[in-house]
Amino acid sequence: MPGSAATSLGLVVMWSSGFIGAELGTRQTTADTLLMWRFIAAAGLLGAGWLLLRRRALPPRAVAEQAVIGALSQGGYLGGIVWAVGLGVPGGTAALIAALQPLAAGALAGRLLGERVAPRQWAGLAIGLAGVALVVRDDLGAGAAPGWAYGLPFAAMAALLAASFLERRARVPLAPVDAVPLHCVISAVLFTAVAAVGGHAAPPAGGAFWAAVAWTVLLSTVGGYGFYWLSLRRNGVTRTSALIYLTPPTTAVWAYAMFGDAPGALALAGMAVCVAGVAAAATGGPRGRSAAGSECGRVPKTAQVKEP
Repeated sequence: MPGSAATSLGLVVMWSSGFIGAELGTRQTTADTLLMWRFIAAAGLLGAGWLLLRRRALPPRAVAEQAVIGALSQGGYLGGIVWAVGLGVPGGTAALIAALQPLAAGALAGRLLGERVAPRQWAGLAIGLAGVALVVRDDLGAGAAPGWAYGLPFAAMAALLAASFLERRARVPLAPVDAVPLHCVISAVLFTAVAAVGGHAAPPAGGAFWAAVAWTVLLSTVGGYGFYWLSLRRNGVTRTSALIYLTPPTTAVWAYAMFGDAPGALALAGMAVCVAGVAAAATGGPRGRSAAGSECGRVPKTAQVKEP
């Protein structure tokens, strides 16, 4: 179906754009400055749309729950990713680590949510981690970033996992059209406070920074999240989750085309190993019940397979 194919392509490209936008922005300023202005712009854009089209009273319990979920899924997740890229971690590597989130969520679902977890899902996670280790080893050999910086994408993934499980247990769940603007407002407040304390609130002069902000808001937040939900409707949960695993190689292609960052042979081998791990996990677990994340925010209860 042409529409489904276009949606799939849009999701992969737009989702990958977030890691490229992180590199574009952190070449101009610090991670907290970029995230502050990204979420101020996103909150203004999505908040205005919500006020115009959706304005209604939200239950206080729901607002409190989504404030925590938003702080983890956007503040913790994107903060870790953008900080890592700003320290020199290649965008493709950060995307690869982040793409392990649904495997980890699926493996933990049995213990935390009482869902059945197939042994092949555990095997897939182990294989995927081995692939990441090869990629990180290749990056460390290049010396682009300090070793500890590679822990940040793993911490970001853990924050997104925590947000995913908290969302599953929310007492008063909100529809994405209500939750996402709220997440952006919470993230804008959070990163404004972080940037102000660090003395980084003032944006740099020049258009390159604002181009990076526009990139992350329009392509990564609006585009990535929009195509994510559209893909869920047209392609279903399983296919949408599988498409997320195409973002690391897509990010690597973008990085090579835009920045000349060519992955080494070991990194390419690691990506291939990760694909093998994903294939092992995808063919062995229960359908439609593993956990899904979002580069941009909230994880729907009906789409816990893995978004940002």
